[in-house]
Amino acid sequence: MQSLLWLSGLAFLTALALVPVCRRVARRYGCEAHPNRERWHRRPTPLLGGVAIGVTVVGLLAVTGRAGGLGVLLAGAGLMCALGLADDVRALRPATRLVVEIAVASLLVFFGYRLHWVESLTGDTLLTLIWIVGITNAFNLLDNMDGLCAGVALIAGVSLLAAYGGAEQPAPEVAYVALLAGACAAFLVYNAHPASIFLGDGGALFLGVSLAAAPLGFGERAGGESSILAVVAVPAFVLLVPILDTTFVTLARLLSGRTPATGGRDHTSHRLVAIGLSEPRAVAILWALAAAGGGIGVFVQRAGPGWSLVLGALFLLAMALFAVYLAQVRVYEDADQVPYGGTIIPVVVDFVHRGRLAEVSLDACLVAIAYYAAYRLRFEGGDWSGQFPLFLQSLPVVVGVQMIALFVTGAYRGLWRHFGLMDGIVFVRGVAAGVVAVVVTLVFAYRFAGYSRTVFAIYALLLLALLLASRSSFRLMGEFVRRRETGRRLVVYGAGDAGLVTLREVAAAADAGWRVIGFVDDDAAQHGRRVHGYEILGGYEALAPLVRAGEVDLVILSDFRVDARRLSELERLCSENHVALSRMRVEMEHLVTG
Repeated sequence: MQSLLWLSGLAFLTALALVPVCRRVARRYGCEAHPNRERWHRRPTPLLGGVAIGVTVVGLLAVTGRAGGLGVLLAGAGLMCALGLADDVRALRPATRLVVEIAVASLLVFFGYRLHWVESLTGDTLLTLIWIVGITNAFNLLDNMDGLCAGVALIAGVSLLAAYGGAEQPAPEVAYVALLAGACAAFLVYNAHPASIFLGDGGALFLGVSLAAAPLGFGERAGGESSILAVVAVPAFVLLVPILDTTFVTLARLLSGRTPATGGRDHTSHRLVAIGLSEPRAVAILWALAAAGGGIGVFVQRAGPGWSLVLGALFLLAMALFAVYLAQVRVYEDADQVPYGGTIIPVVVDFVHRGRLAEVSLDACLVAIAYYAAYRLRFEGGDWSGQFPLFLQSLPVVVGVQMIALFVTGAYRGLWRHFGLMDGIVFVRGVAAGVVAVVVTLVFAYRFAGYSRTVFAIYALLLLALLLASRSSFRLMGEFVRRRETGRRLVVYGAGDAGLVTLREVAAAADAGWRVIGFVDDDAAQHGRRVHGYEILGGYEALAPLVRAGEVDLVILSDFRVDARRLSELERLCSENHVALSRMRVEMEHLVTG
């Protein structure tokens, strides 16, 4: 491991010196990315950052004598980098690029870089080709914001080194990844927001093919069960962010009638910015997700099956919910450019919330995860091996009966974005009824012989926690977004029940562009408290300075107990400072009286 750290440090220093050289060369010869409607930056930016990374990796491999056994990988990475450079200089047709990418992937597969996911050599060949071409393009698509692609590549490299760097005789590809990680770290010094140089397609394709193919070399030499973990768990989780982004964008564009080859500001990073995050914070969130995936991949590789399956499954479900939420974010300003307006995407999102199929599928996964985790908590080591047949025997019963109980108790009648306390009580009833029904079923079917009552108590608690967390996720994300709205600022006058109704109406008016600052209320006992996460700032005396300072654009009066004198003062205050004043009115109209 020390030698790998030394290699990474050497690569860092080398690339740190080479990146400015490549930046000057790019500017001299006009190899720059110019701002346009599809790009995120605002000024011409050099594109040869990837050349510095490639030269660093290849040069140091040659100088240190570690290039042996890496000829095929270096040839494939070099050809992919050359393809990207050609695309940087003269835009190539998507079909041309794809043909070359498939040819390079075929070269790697021919010389032994394979996934080994299936026994069929034909199937494994096709899967490997898809993996290499897919991951390569995923990194190219991910290169859409300062520091994002190189940062994810650095995290992926560090995760791979953590998983395989400690081996007594690490594969040559490990040294390759160590140099790649060090070079990416140096490049980030210049590529972090605001970036002074970009990777370019040459650099993005180089990183993509390197991180797609190098782990396959790890697995080829690991053998046995660790080989499966090497080529499935670690690469899949480590590279989950580019995989998610590419899958998300591709499906969104196909379903909305756009070609995936067309650029656009509809990536996960762009949507995070669209909900109010700054560009660096959006990148940091994706870095954090990449680090979480890398950590899970390392845990799976070291711990093997068991808790890693639970952790991995929960992380995948969380990422799926994250993607569903981002699918609702509009990232195009012009109605003509909104690929989702009036097309299939709203149907898909609505289907997730109201069609219930995705909701039921999610819950079935959560039931299985909770039951498995309950058994793992109750039985460890040899005890787990002895109990596994009972777990396997009862799992279909638990999933089937529990899902029926949730349906019967009304768990699928609410809307996620309006999830509240009463909905939580419905889930408590559903879980309790399900556990009782499962136990009764097992008593009749197997006399409950060998089963542990403690397992079902743990299962009930875990399932309830997972269900509540999943249902609360959309409301939490919605609150997170609303606190980062950049629209007009409003204060709700009155923090009682009417104030909550007003807050909900404002939140439902998604197109209004309002940002809630908080509540004001004349009841001094309420000051400093929070209502739905918003602070009660004080009474009229706290509102007046905000209005006079121009920090409020709208005051909504929800408290009908405000006397005439205070209402007159409020009207005068808002009028003098050009602040809108509205009153929330809820009326009951009797259509038929009896």
